[in-house]
Amino acid sequence: MTDDFDAMYETFQALLETFPPSEAVKRLELLGVEQHVIEEIRRRHEERTIRIKELEEPHAVVLGNRDTWYTGPQAKDKCWPAIVKLLRKDGWPEKPAIQDLDDSSTRVVSLLNHPKEKAFSTRGLVVGYVQSGKTTNFTSVMAKAADRGYKLFIVLAGIHNGLRRQTQARLVQQLVEPNPSMWSQLTGLDKDFTPTENPAGYFGKSNKTHVLCVVKKNATVLRKLSQWLAKASDYLEDCPALIIDDEADQATVATKSINPLILSIMKSLPRSAYVGYTASPFANLLIDPAAEDLYPRDFVVNLPKPKGHFGTEVLFGRYALEGEDKEDVDDGHDMIRSVPQDDVPCVRPETKADVEGFEPVITGTLQRAIDYFWLVTAARRVRGTGNPHNTMLIHTSVNTAVHNSFKRPLEHLRRRRAESLGDADMLRRLRALWDQETARVPAEEFGETKVPFDSLLPELPGVLDSCRVIMDNSSSEDRLDYENGPVVAIAVGGNTLSRGLTLEGLSVSYFVRAVSAYDTLLQMGRWFGFRNGYADLPRIWMTDELAEWFRHLATVETEMRRDIEVYMTESETPLTFAVRLRTHPSLRVTAAAKMRSAVTAASSYGGRRVQTHYFRTDAEWLRGNIDAARKLVGASIADAVRVEDRSAEGRYVFRDVPYDVVTDFLAEYKFHEKSPENDGELMSAYIHKRVSAAGSLRRWNVAVVGNPKGEPFEFAPNVAVGRSVRARLADTLGPEHADIKTLMSRRDAAVDLSGDVSKLKEEEIMRERKAQLPDTGLLILYPIDKTSAPHPPKDTRRPLNAEEHVIGVGLVFPEPRDGDSTVEKYISADLSGVSIEDEDLSLLESEEA
Repeated sequence: MTDDFDAMYETFQALLETFPPSEAVKRLELLGVEQHVIEEIRRRHEERTIRIKELEEPHAVVLGNRDTWYTGPQAKDKCWPAIVKLLRKDGWPEKPAIQDLDDSSTRVVSLLNHPKEKAFSTRGLVVGYVQSGKTTNFTSVMAKAADRGYKLFIVLAGIHNGLRRQTQARLVQQLVEPNPSMWSQLTGLDKDFTPTENPAGYFGKSNKTHVLCVVKKNATVLRKLSQWLAKASDYLEDCPALIIDDEADQATVATKSINPLILSIMKSLPRSAYVGYTASPFANLLIDPAAEDLYPRDFVVNLPKPKGHFGTEVLFGRYALEGEDKEDVDDGHDMIRSVPQDDVPCVRPETKADVEGFEPVITGTLQRAIDYFWLVTAARRVRGTGNPHNTMLIHTSVNTAVHNSFKRPLEHLRRRRAESLGDADMLRRLRALWDQETARVPAEEFGETKVPFDSLLPELPGVLDSCRVIMDNSSSEDRLDYENGPVVAIAVGGNTLSRGLTLEGLSVSYFVRAVSAYDTLLQMGRWFGFRNGYADLPRIWMTDELAEWFRHLATVETEMRRDIEVYMTESETPLTFAVRLRTHPSLRVTAAAKMRSAVTAASSYGGRRVQTHYFRTDAEWLRGNIDAARKLVGASIADAVRVEDRSAEGRYVFRDVPYDVVTDFLAEYKFHEKSPENDGELMSAYIHKRVSAAGSLRRWNVAVVGNPKGEPFEFAPNVAVGRSVRARLADTLGPEHADIKTLMSRRDAAVDLSGDVSKLKEEEIMRERKAQLPDTGLLILYPIDKTSAPHPPKDTRRPLNAEEHVIGVGLVFPEPRDGDSTVEKYISADLSGVSIEDEDLSLLESEEA
């Protein structure tokens, strides 16, 4: 390429500062540039836009053929290079970290409108992970947008002062301080927005600076901003604005005061782009796309999971999704510790009436968690690497009086522990605690080396002396402050600590607060994020029920992201895709007000595998299922066209059983209430609709699958197979319930297929089923030994210890055909029997600025 052409391409790039690409080309024509040169410029620009559109990460769902005017940073840029310089100083590696951030932020900016377009009102959504660097991403987007001519930047930073201040500080450090002459600020570290007398001073033609405004989602503050901007309308015609909504699912969607105010601010800005950032987009994806609202109609970007990030699945594991082999799904790290249900009333009032005068008890598990935190802090001082801060979170209630009640007993425990460091019995207990925990999670698995107890012991007096107990809530003056040297803190709080705010050096969490919705629960997980230098040490103490909720949520989250990925590859747009959100019996998908526009989820079992993994362990419930299974086998023997005795393999197959035998069984067999996808009534309704509408599913193959080496279980005379062993997951559901995680193997789903299917993969089995048995369903019964001790013993598994043998059930439905029917099921849940505390959103309407 000649130097002349390169110079001409630079001219084109300079024109893009003022004009969209199509207009920039016209300007080249007016300058008399030859047509073949213009075509070559177009080609090069197109190559660059294709690279951006086809980035492997992040993926995006986009409405229409948006003009990709932004193709990446240029040499003359000021804001983005300043961020890169700071990140390098903080130790970010060029690859992959800075390169990934560059690519993902470039992708988002490329989906904004060119700042010189006459008018635009863009709506977008960026989906990340909790504590995964979303702030760094939107700061980078703001920097690149500023480098290209966006002028006004409004950041909606949660509903609490702590998060607003933290966000303001980050943006000032990374945007303003490196280029102070390029920026004006409407807000400061300690002050939210207050109107000034002269809007022209910020938006008049004489002011060439970018304007930064970081505000809480507070009705009073947003009303002031909206009214001030309305007065400045004469100056805003030429003011391209970017509104970043951090935690976009909170206090934005369907919130009567905040939502209209955001929309009114956008109406004052003829050129505006609204981009929501969230890790829990459930509410955002349930907005009515047809309404004049904040539904992300123009684009949805799915940020990749950063390397080394601790997310829901990493900590809690998840259940297998359709098409997955159970062996490929991890149980999560062994970092979750159980808080007995009996401990909960000791740390949280049972009713509102019990709040007054509540005195918490430092239970055995809470004391163990606190002792472990002090040991971790001492060990991290020995290592001397990573984040200099050390924080423990105690979150039991949203009530500020409850938080404050912890101050005295925690201070008392700290003093007592400091005084007892010379006591031999106490040191033995601390040594045993450290050795047990470090044995359960070996440091070597995370590239670390275990700190011996004798090495951390000399650090303990200093740790206890420097440890502060902080009540961080909306009514306290005490706040976590990481700006003035290393912190060691036990933070007790509620909503101010539960969303958006980064708890630096968080290693131990004690969490027993019950919540009502997926998004609230996910955002409570301040323990998600990066743990460089101490990835082996974090622990979470919580109830078994909460641990199960998080495991379910990890499954929902993975399934939702997989749906988004599918839509991205199928050329869907934000207006034509609908992410499925599977339900849970004790949790809403999001707040009820945010689901007003949600429709019922069309639930088709076509092509799906359904299996039981939750069970009750009481004898009466289990005997009922044994009776139902024996009736099914008896009816199958009587009505099957052919019976295959493969008892040497621990298997029987009853072929071509009438469908009503299966639906009779589904009516009698009891599925666990925590398995909403295993709904006998729903499955029967689906079978009846398939039979009547498409003539499919009239015949079923019923199989019995056991362990040839197990003790025999008799289903019927001359039909017996060995009992299988399925140990329960540790620390889940309590002794009356069990979760075995996965029941069916890949091989089981092919039990009624002919030919050698032993080596087929999951998708190959489904293809083979479609070829051999396109209209036939498969139901499998599994006899599970009531003891089922894990062999060899595992920390993540416990004996099943049921009162009777357990009958597991797996079903494989054939792929849908023309005329396939769906069965509708609402995504709401009955919360009448669940003890929950909803988010305290009173600050939205407060006069606090």
